[in-house]
Formats: sequence, structure tokens, C-alpha cells
Amino acid sequence: MKPILELKNVTKQYPGVLALDRMNLEVYPGEVHALMGENGAGKSTLIKVISGAIKANAGSILFDGNSYDSMTPALSKRLGIGVIYQEFNLVPELSVAENVFLGQKLKKGLLISRSLMNEKAKELMNEFGIDVDVTEEVKNLTVAYQQLVEIAKTISSDVKVLIMDEPSAPLTNREIDALFGIVRRLKSKGIAIIYISHRMEEIFALADRVTVMRDGKYVGTELVSGITQAQLIKMMVGRSLDEQFPAIEKQMGEVALEVQGLCTESLLKNISFQVRRGEILGLAGLVGAGRTETARAIFGADPKSAGSILIHGKEKSITCPRVAITEGIAYIPEDRKKHGALLEMSIRENISFIAVRDISKFGFVNRREDGALSDQYIQELSIKTPTKEQLTKNLSGGNQQKVVLAKSLASHSDIIIFDEPTRGIDIGAKKEIYQLMCELAAKGMAIIMISSEMPELLGMSDRILVMHEGEMMGELSREEATQEKILELASGFR
Repeated sequence: MKPILELKNVTKQYPGVLALDRMNLEVYPGEVHALMGENGAGKSTLIKVISGAIKANAGSILFDGNSYDSMTPALSKRLGIGVIYQEFNLVPELSVAENVFLGQKLKKGLLISRSLMNEKAKELMNEFGIDVDVTEEVKNLTVAYQQLVEIAKTISSDVKVLIMDEPSAPLTNREIDALFGIVRRLKSKGIAIIYISHRMEEIFALADRVTVMRDGKYVGTELVSGITQAQLIKMMVGRSLDEQFPAIEKQMGEVALEVQGLCTESLLKNISFQVRRGEILGLAGLVGAGRTETARAIFGADPKSAGSILIHGKEKSITCPRVAITEGIAYIPEDRKKHGALLEMSIRENISFIAVRDISKFGFVNRREDGALSDQYIQELSIKTPTKEQLTKNLSGGNQQKVVLAKSLASHSDIIIFDEPTRGIDIGAKKEIYQLMCELAAKGMAIIMISSEMPELLGMSDRILVMHEGEMMGELSREEATQEKILELASGFR
């Protein structure tokens, strides 16, 4: 069998940066080919070269036996190359069906038929096991269902090669099962899938072969059945990693945050819990369980209809995020690019954004203190950057997450809510984030961690609270917590 897609010595150079250095790749029809590497390895650049978003400086692309010096978006789409990016390409105000068939003219007679569009969208969703109302506006869907709509939109056209960039990042176990089903159905139809993920368990569950990149270079390609996780990690990072979750001794202190009877009009019902200084409290549940809604209500981003919030034993009226920050609460949101980091601003500007009043006098920012503040956190959090003036959008995902954390620490927060702290972050950077979280807890900070990754929940949490449809279903200690017990509670069984 011949490859459907082949890249030979593809090179892409930006001013001062060699993003791809003679990269090679072969993908066959009907295979799931994993593409792995740390953030900054060149995976995103390679995707853009294949899809025609950028033009390589050298090398060739062979598709279905035909050679091309470069691709354009129109050419790649015509050939049958589809890409599902981490950032969604949906129109929020349009319905699911309208998004799925955007740019495709489904007509009855001379007129575009909305009923036919809905009918075809429903058939597609049913075929791939996606349970969603196709008439619902996309903006009203959760991030997980938006991701599934993005997938449906891409496969609605006649694709031969499908590139999936971190498709499971916003999904929990139930949605990941649906994703796996989609991938396997596409594979059975002979579609080649390039699957990019930092989740090792997905690679070993889905992929036939895996190609590893490092620093823009081709490291090697292996059969997934013939390689271990430790060997794969070593290929990615050039070294072996010790235990993924750090063992740092922490001392539990007094209750830092107490939530009593928290309710919202739309979802939350009588949420009550405590988190202590020095503790990492895990918050588990399926999509729609109310984890993020709980965090946002505590942080004052969403109004609560009932309940009270106590900080260090004193009840506080938190009406907006500004008040929460003043009271020492920080929220690291799930979507760091949309709600966390100020991507078009420098690292320095991000770090001092909340703390600007502390480094200002008579309305003027003290530039020396401003620079010292960013230098301090760049060093403390090991943010990899050539300069503090680097735009945040140019950093890897792990370093962007560190910038968001630095921004919160600079505001003197001692209660930190992490919502999916390692979403879209490579395995090496994950360990750094885990290390930072444990070090913060060891310093006496209280941490709430929302996570959809079971190993992360079990490996990092001192206690785990499990939610289901806006209610708290139960609490598990570190010793008694198992994947089975968490999923049982998350499914609504006490």
C-alpha cells in the first residue's frame, strides 16, 4: 500500500527560528498516525504546511501519488485534507446544522433548505453518536459539544486525510468515548487520521503508528504496539522523566475557603464544601456537572441566587471578580487563550496587569518595580522566554499557563482555582505545572483543581469532590479514591 500523504525534507524558517528542519512523514489510508512532541516541537507548523495555511521554504508534499511544492487552503480542501484545530472555527450565532454545512449549499429546488440542512446534520450526528440538538445555537453549547460540532463540520465534506489537533482537550471521559467511536468509524472507511495529543492513554488506545518530533526535527516513527510509554516519552523530551506527580510534603492548615449552600438560577443546587491551607482539592464530574459554574460563582464571574462564601472564617460578599481578587481569590480559567492570558500583550504587561495599583504612585506605573515583578515570576516559575517583552501569544501552551499563574500570584492571592490546569500542555510542561501547584500548596496556599483527566485527579488531589448535574454527589479521600468510584458518583449514583 502506498502512502496517501508523504512529506519529504520539509523545512520552514522564520526570522531567527528554524520551525521545521527537513521533516519527514508518511501516512497511509485507514491508519491512525499519532504525531507527538513537546510544545514548540513544530507540530502546529507542520499542520499549517499540510493544510496550506503557511508555505514551506523547502521540501515537497506528495498526496495520492502527486507531488506539490506547497499547498494552499483551497488546494488542500479540494484534495480532501481536513483539519480540526485546537481553536474552534465556528460561528457562535449560527445553529449546529448551519455550522456543520457552512459554505455548502443544501437546496430543495432553487432555495437553500434549512429543514434539509437540519435533517442531514441530524443524520450525521446520529451516525457518529453525537447527542446534540442541531437547531441549537453553537454559543449555547458547552466547550465539549462545540468540539464535537467542529469534528462533525470537518467530516461532513469528503475528507481523505483528517488532522485532529488535541481533539479531546475539552472533553471528559464520556465525550472522549464518543470521540474514539468517531475516529474508529472514520478509520474503517479508509480515512487517514493524523492524531495529535499529549494524552498518552489516547495514543496507546487509538494509534497504529506514532511519529515523534523534537525542535522541528524528525526523531522517529514506531509501531505503537512495539513501544512503551517510557520509551515514547524519552523520544519526545530526549530524556527520561521521573514520577509524573511530585511527592512534596504539605502541612494542612486552617480552613481558607468555605462555601455554604451555593446556588445559581440555572444549575447549582446547595453546593457546600471547605478547602484548607496547604490542600489541593480536586473537583470531578462530567461535562455539564457544574464544576466550572461553581468556580465562576465563587469568583464572582456569575451571580449566585443563594449561599454564602467565607474566607478565613469571615463571610464575604463577592459580587464580581475584582472583589474576589481583592479578597485573595485567583481563578485560572479553562480557556487560557480566551479568558486567561492577554495574548497580544507582553509577559511583563500580563504579570503586572492585576497588580498595577501596587506598583503605581500618583497614577504612574513605577517601571523599575514593573520590570522587577516580571523578572521575579519569570525566574520563580521558570517561564521560557528570551525576554520579558516577548508577546504572550508566541509562548508555548505550558509557558502561557505559567504567565496566567504569575498574573494571579502577583495579586497576592492565597486561594487559587485551577480549571483544567494542563489542558493542551505537553507531558514535560505538565510535570512543571504539577510541581508548581504542589510548591504553592506547600507554602500554605489553598488550591481547588477542576480536572477531566482521571490520572491528574488521582495523582494530585488530597481530596476529591464529585459533582453531577449541579449537585455535590460525594467526597473521596486520597486513599479511597479510584477511577470507578469517581465515575460512579459522576454518573449520579451515591
